[in-house]
Amino acid sequence: MFGISLCFVFSLFVLCSFHQDQYDIIEKHTQSGLELVEKYVKFAKERTEIEQNYAKQLRNLSKKYNQKRSSKDEPECRFSSYQAFLDILTEMNDYAGQRELIAENLMMNICIDLTKYLQDLKQERKTKAQQSLESTYKQLDSKRFEREWREAERAAQYAEKTDQDINATKADVEKAKQQAHMRAHVADECKNDYAAQLQKYNKEQNQFYFSDMPLIFNKLQDLDERRIQKLAQGYVLFSDTEKHVMPIIGKCLEGITKAGTNVNEKNDSMIVIEQNKSGFERPGDLEFEDYSQGINRASSDSSLGTPKVSLDPWKKKTNNFWLFSKRSKPTVTEDFAHLPPEQRRKRLQQKLDEICKELQKEVDQSEALGKMKDVYEKNPQMGDPASLASQINQTSQNIERLRGEQSKYEPVYFLSSPDGAYSDESTPDPSQAIYAEFDDDFEDEDLAAPIGKCTAMYNFPGASEGTIAMQEGEVLAVVEEDKGDGWTRVRRNNGDEGYIPTSYVTITLNK
Repeated sequence: MFGISLCFVFSLFVLCSFHQDQYDIIEKHTQSGLELVEKYVKFAKERTEIEQNYAKQLRNLSKKYNQKRSSKDEPECRFSSYQAFLDILTEMNDYAGQRELIAENLMMNICIDLTKYLQDLKQERKTKAQQSLESTYKQLDSKRFEREWREAERAAQYAEKTDQDINATKADVEKAKQQAHMRAHVADECKNDYAAQLQKYNKEQNQFYFSDMPLIFNKLQDLDERRIQKLAQGYVLFSDTEKHVMPIIGKCLEGITKAGTNVNEKNDSMIVIEQNKSGFERPGDLEFEDYSQGINRASSDSSLGTPKVSLDPWKKKTNNFWLFSKRSKPTVTEDFAHLPPEQRRKRLQQKLDEICKELQKEVDQSEALGKMKDVYEKNPQMGDPASLASQINQTSQNIERLRGEQSKYEPVYFLSSPDGAYSDESTPDPSQAIYAEFDDDFEDEDLAAPIGKCTAMYNFPGASEGTIAMQEGEVLAVVEEDKGDGWTRVRRNNGDEGYIPTSYVTITLNK
């Protein structure tokens, strides 16, 4: 793992005093490994920033060229080439989303995860065994033992010299001997302390080199191998993160390809022709104008048999080249008279269709309000009929307004149509829809399949036209949901159908 075996490292420790050099090599190697993890985390973080900026630029690009239009009925929206470009912008926006997903996964699975793992490794790598041994060594007070022993020797020599001195008194000799004896005792105590400390240090040193250091090296080896394995997983994740979104990115690119293949140039040309077909008649042949008649004007005036011609042969003539001539922008009129005949007819038909749809909606609303008012009058506990007066009045005004618009546009359309008739099959006859009765919903149509069932919570008399009576607890089949007017269409087992108040029942729809 470290290039040298653990036993060889241990032998080096035995041969050296503290073998600090070999420990520093291992420490330096593990520190280098941790720095590599930090470097890879930084690399992945910068790659994440690149992906985020790339995705942001792609989204801004798609948004820039995909400006929202006020209506989907714009002429350009009908062209396949235009729609294909919109599809490409949509796919590009989805592609940007996948790049954002790559950036998010890189940040979560590599940057954040490896940073946390790196902190744990640093904490685990710290060891106090070496510091403990050094602290014990510093406690060895060999210099004090040496100093006290020399003082004891000097004191013994002084006592011996004093004892041999004939001029020394007995008291001086006794004092010197006591001093020498005290110094020898202190030296012995220092010797014993030093011996005990040395024994302790040798024991800790033996524990350090024969037990602690092998464990430390094994621990560092395991830590380094786990660090390498985790880093290798990070390398694989760097690739797998992008591989994971490749299928979706492939679908985005396939969508762009499909958008290109869906372009139909012939169909786009036909749309342009249909949109701009004018309906004008082709101009007739130009008549021959004889400019020589001006020379014989006097004689021709006196001649009864010579036809008269214009006295001003250079008079401005009508321009028959209307197709290529530049015309001023026409004034937009309410009856679309500013448009060519064909385009005018289409716009009038479109306007009538819109009026008919809006008129039918208002009629349906009026009928629903009328039925609700009838129920309120017969069942006051359900509501106040007067509360519907403003809505009924507003709906009536809307119907009158729409009928007025219809009567205004229909004659214009009849005159603009080639056959003078309003014959669009897609537009229903408004008079049929306006005066249709409420009960016509149940005539001449197949029985619709139930969409659920309901249970009556209260009795309902069903006295109004189009309604159906029910008793509390009765179970009925739901045929049509409440459309917002407070009524639900139901059916009995015998086939009777009608409307009931939605608030009178509990409804369970089929899933």
